[in-house]
Amino acid sequence: MDERLKVYEEKMTKSYDSMIRDFTSIRAGRANPHVLDKIKVDYYGAPTPLQQVGNISVPEPRMLQIQPWEKSLLKAIEKAILASDLGITPTNDGSVIRLVFPELTEERRKELVKDIKKKGEAAKVAVRNIRRDANETFKKQNKANEISEDDQKDLETKVQKMTDKYIADIDKAVEEKSKEILTV
Repeated sequence: MDERLKVYEEKMTKSYDSMIRDFTSIRAGRANPHVLDKIKVDYYGAPTPLQQVGNISVPEPRMLQIQPWEKSLLKAIEKAILASDLGITPTNDGSVIRLVFPELTEERRKELVKDIKKKGEAAKVAVRNIRRDANETFKKQNKANEISEDDQKDLETKVQKMTDKYIADIDKAVEEKSKEILTV
């Protein structure tokens, strides 16, 4: 691959990967420890990822159990979960915190699919912006006589093919995640 295109491909890959990471935090009716990935707990004054202050397990298909390394963290973990946009009230029995995920209603599933489509659209916009930046760079290089007009056209065509590939990948990922959410 052309060195001049690598930078843009890396940026497009990052946009795609970011969207996929966002998708893992969207729950599909069953408990997935990744929904807790963005939650930070106040651990001695420092915001610390939840995974680093306790053990997260899935004892039942719709339940997550958090066993903190220190019992003194129970309140802080509970507070962090309540402050997050998870929409689940934690239950604390003095040694572990349980999160019971309710069955998704059809209305909630449709809202989640809309959210997925928004995230997909944002990723597509990011990819298109990267394409625009690449094309502007190639035009400037042509004006500065660093590359020929033929090279410019060739690079723009390659960037367009790359863009089409990533947009197709994004559409496919959105489709799969939407199907997963809508499957009861």
